[in-house]
Amino acid sequence: MAARRFSGVISRSLSLSLRPLSSSLISQGNRCSLGREVERFSTAAALEEPITPPVRKTFPTLDPRTGEVIANVAEGDAEDIDRAVAAARRAFDEGPWPKMTAYERSRILLRFADLLDKHSDDLAALEAWNSGKPYEQALKIELPTVSRLFRYYAGWADKIHGLTVPADGPYHVQTLHEPIGVAGQIVPWNFPLLMFAWKVGPALATGNTIVLKAAEQTPLTAVYAAKLLHEAGLPPGVLNIVSGYGPTAGAALASHMDVDKIAFTGSTDTGKIVQELAAKSNLKPVTLELGGKSPFIVCEDANIDRAVELAHFALFFNQGQCCAAGSRTFVHERVYDEFVEKAKARALRRKVGDPFQKGIEQGPQIDSEQCEKILRYIKSGIESNATLECGGDRIGSKGYYIQPTVFSNVKDDMLIAQDEIFGPVQTILKFKDVDEVIKRANMTRYGLASGVFTKNIDTANKLTRGLRAGTVWVNCFDVFDAAIPFGGYKMSGIGREKGIYSLHNYLQVKAVVTALENPAWL
Repeated sequence: MAARRFSGVISRSLSLSLRPLSSSLISQGNRCSLGREVERFSTAAALEEPITPPVRKTFPTLDPRTGEVIANVAEGDAEDIDRAVAAARRAFDEGPWPKMTAYERSRILLRFADLLDKHSDDLAALEAWNSGKPYEQALKIELPTVSRLFRYYAGWADKIHGLTVPADGPYHVQTLHEPIGVAGQIVPWNFPLLMFAWKVGPALATGNTIVLKAAEQTPLTAVYAAKLLHEAGLPPGVLNIVSGYGPTAGAALASHMDVDKIAFTGSTDTGKIVQELAAKSNLKPVTLELGGKSPFIVCEDANIDRAVELAHFALFFNQGQCCAAGSRTFVHERVYDEFVEKAKARALRRKVGDPFQKGIEQGPQIDSEQCEKILRYIKSGIESNATLECGGDRIGSKGYYIQPTVFSNVKDDMLIAQDEIFGPVQTILKFKDVDEVIKRANMTRYGLASGVFTKNIDTANKLTRGLRAGTVWVNCFDVFDAAIPFGGYKMSGIGREKGIYSLHNYLQVKAVVTALENPAWL
């Protein structure tokens, strides 16, 4: 019965049935009402009519605070991807979405943004429940950013146009910017709803249809958001959500012959697989937003107290589970000792606990696998003779909480300075001058982001031009305005998301050349 009710609400979004368990799992956060709300929904597929597909296999989605099951979600596979792609293809070839005026598409996206604001409390609670991030972070930082992104792309919808091009001869030449078709999108677990917005926003604004695979760890908010998009007026088949694992559902999407473009956010290793599958199938274009090992550079003229706080935020935000995290903190030798002591003190003050409790800065890591991976890196740092200033261990035996951890005396060749840990582990390295730190900061296979903290404009200019990274934040960090492009150099990815640049990912450029007979002018 739950499946039928959900199908009637979400209609054309495709995922597979979510079987609700006890709502008491979130009672600690005073979110019992959300538990009842979740129990109203199933992620049953709906194509031409609301239907419940046969459930062949399910997987659990867990509460990172406890490791207990929130719900069992049916596991999408290649067959389900085929059904979703077929729905998206029909919607693109025969449906109203690409043929709507851009203004009509814009109005639907604006209505959706209003609905996101209206339901922000439930969405933030669901995001915190499923991913472990602090509820206040989800509500006050991420949800406003999500609705802002959709309003931004709504504004772009009717401003996408081609050019009239002069030619050497009697020809009228124009370029058309056309939607690319069916876009496959694979989003990660660390910012499920935010990454949904980064990908779905520009794809819809440019008139495409979508098959989106949600991360297996965090499938819930994508389903809720799809329901709201349907409520805002999105036509049938335009957005199709599939829950499932990467090697099955994700691989099927990346290699599908009827998908025209693939966008992926996740690890560099998985990104390589996605690109290979796309190339071996129909050579579909690929956008990749991948890993990072971003330097955060504190110069000798820095206000140390402010630098410590900003470096702390740059690393520990979202439990350290952020691709752009400032995970290599380079500090000038003249202020190094003072910085280390204050960074340690700040980490010891960090409030770790249930993400639904007020004032909590750090919740649990996403799951046991990620938790154990982080602990292995901490062990590696200790064995490499880096100085463990604080933290370094798990908190309690229930859930996936890790102490805020700070290492000093870190060397460039240590694993903790080379690999993306994706956890609350700050590594602090010492440098002597700007030329040295530019060279060392660039000695990485990644190039996603970087941070510079200095009062000297000449120093800032030299660093911003010398660092090989897609973003350089100067005296700030993690500024993700909707208009600012984001993406990496080297093995941190291909292409850019957000801003005008993301629209290019979902458009084809067509040249139309018409011969002119006796034109009055050329």
